[in-house]
Amino acid sequence: MEATDLNKVFRLGPGASLHAVRNVSFGLYKGAVVALVGESGSGKSTVAKLLAGQERPTSGRITLDGKPIDVHAGRAFRHYKSQVQYVFQDPFSSLNPVHTVGYHLIRPVKLHQPGVKNVKNAVTALLEQVRLTPAAQFIEKYPHELSGGQRQRVSFARALAAQPTVLLADEPVSMLDVSIRLEMLKLLDDLRTRLSLALLYITHDIASARYFADEVLVMYGGQIVERGPAEEVTQHPAHPYTQLLIASAPDPDNLGSSLKSGNVVQGATVAGKGGSVGPAPVGCPFSSRCPLADDKCRRDNPALQLLAPARAAACWHLDEAATPRADGSL
Repeated sequence: MEATDLNKVFRLGPGASLHAVRNVSFGLYKGAVVALVGESGSGKSTVAKLLAGQERPTSGRITLDGKPIDVHAGRAFRHYKSQVQYVFQDPFSSLNPVHTVGYHLIRPVKLHQPGVKNVKNAVTALLEQVRLTPAAQFIEKYPHELSGGQRQRVSFARALAAQPTVLLADEPVSMLDVSIRLEMLKLLDDLRTRLSLALLYITHDIASARYFADEVLVMYGGQIVERGPAEEVTQHPAHPYTQLLIASAPDPDNLGSSLKSGNVVQGATVAGKGGSVGPAPVGCPFSSRCPLADDKCRRDNPALQLLAPARAAACWHLDEAATPRADGSL
């Protein structure tokens, strides 16, 4: 899947609009995980909804296997929906409380796998894929009889029933107990490997993105401000906002070790908001919180600049903000 120059503007009323996504481009590939990282309001979930077809882009292009996607394309779009599945953040509201686990899985199996002769066996296989075993103990249960982790596993199974090639996971572990988050991420990692899924992992936790993702895209104010291999971005962040995220992320394995040496932009404020309401925004979206901001930052929005192969950041002061290695490279 590829997204090219995606923009989404929500009209709020006469003269008022919310610029939720600005010029976002990236690709998702089989067997790979791309993490979209940022604070609440940065536009992460809106990007996922655009990819899932729940929202229509104001401008930009989405393609799957090279074919452009139109959310009003009828049968072609229904096929697209079977290939691209969305796992919601809240396992407590994403399942219908009046229906059993079996009901939640039988319907998508019948809809997306019409050739299956034994639906019960297919449902059992789905539950086993997400490690809800023995499956017979869960088929007749209702959502309120399950733990949060078990409900989210059912959500994974429901998405897999469509036999997708792309999985959009919108903060899939943020509402679960800390003790089971790693277990759930390991399950997702196993599923994407065994099923060759292209996975978009949306999170505000950049520490988990480091361990789980192949590529990290850092989002702020509706746009991507830094991108690159997960290890590179988290260990040697170039953008002041990425530095702020990492400096505030507890990690026992020395996440962002280069920041602890003092090579970090000081003075960035924690308070702020992502999208902008009103006329089309100008300047860098992070300028109101960045200690390096000057008139140029407030006037002109920087484009992503290539720092190294597969590394880029959008900042007018990368020479001051970027954290260097000992050899002087990023």
